[in-house]
Amino acid sequence: MAMNVGTTERLLRVGVGTALTLAAGFGWIGLWGFIGLVPLLTGLAGYCPIYTLFGRGT
Repeated sequence: MAMNVGTTERLLRVGVGTALTLAAGFGWIGLWGFIGLVPLLTGLAGYCPIYTLFGRGT
């Protein structure tokens, strides 16, 4: 599984994912905020399966 997410995008994914997950965890927003786990995990891994489906990468 090769990395297909660039450094800048990884930083953005981790930042947004962390913010959404923490906001949901503290109850500042609804449970939908836990969707932030998706960009958080893909940012940490540096791999996005959807990019693979479309043959893309950053």
